[in-house]
Amino acid sequence: MNASSLTADCQLCSVISKTNGEDPIGSANPCDGWLVMELPLPWTNERFHHDPLLQPIHSLFHDLHDQGIRVAPMAIAPDQEYSIPNRANVFYYYRPDRAFAQYEKQAFLLPADQIIFLIKALLFQPDDLHRFSAYQQPTDDIRDIMVCTHGNIDIACARFGHPIYAQLRKKYGAQSNGKLRVWRCSHFGGHQFAPTLVDFPTGQVWGHLEPHILEGLINRNGPVTDLRPFYRGWSGLGQYEQMVEREIWMQRGWEWLPYRKSGQVLAQDPTHEEWNADWAEVRLEFASPDGCIAGTYEARVEICGSVMTARNSGEAQTPVKQYRVNRLRMLGANS
Repeated sequence: MNASSLTADCQLCSVISKTNGEDPIGSANPCDGWLVMELPLPWTNERFHHDPLLQPIHSLFHDLHDQGIRVAPMAIAPDQEYSIPNRANVFYYYRPDRAFAQYEKQAFLLPADQIIFLIKALLFQPDDLHRFSAYQQPTDDIRDIMVCTHGNIDIACARFGHPIYAQLRKKYGAQSNGKLRVWRCSHFGGHQFAPTLVDFPTGQVWGHLEPHILEGLINRNGPVTDLRPFYRGWSGLGQYEQMVEREIWMQRGWEWLPYRKSGQVLAQDPTHEEWNADWAEVRLEFASPDGCIAGTYEARVEICGSVMTARNSGEAQTPVKQYRVNRLRMLGANS
């Protein structure tokens, strides 16, 4: 790597974040649903605001955000293997209940100009969903990995996302007999943690990815503690709840993954904004898949220092709080 390339890389937000030891936990976007849409590249601001296909979708999701509806949009790039000419994949992952382990999924393959009408039916007009029954796909047994490569938002995602995407696609997607698909996707928050991905249907979010941890992440083997520095959190929980959930997972291991979970913040620091509190008291309830084991954890999340980070590549560094989980205790469990 020449000197100019090295200097450029040092300006990338994810390089700054990782070099300074920023912990990614708590940075997953908490949401009740994800709407994943196969949309043609490039995904530029110009096209999202003026393209007759993309503009209505873009406007709708801005309206949802303004209304406080927690459904996150995601674009995926057309793919030579996974796509069909003149059709677009749409996946709707949604929270099945207050406590859950993974999102339920509805999948469709339909003409691109029908996407906006499908979204409205899924979110607002369920009585109209029968119009799209011919397009529905049986993909419940397929795991989808979404890797952010959205360089139009931040160059770090393209610079570091593409190699991880290529490795996942070539090694793990190709060997899965169609059970694991790896997609290039649009920005979903946190490009300072590039390379970053979302694993569906669990909705777990990962960042600062390195090639050597992909085996454990994809095949779910080895010590879960090896994955601790790369786990951004589970999007079924809020920011501070995600921090507690990681601690429990690190203690209980892979058996924790299919447990149904729900969380709440019981109290938090009132002197700072909600996302920037110095402390929070958190409760997390859990149940095993068969319901035979259930219980409650409580913990206190507290600030333990700060590090410098950059939210966007090329921007000035700013301090960000770092947290630790204290007084984690299980109040009771039946088994």
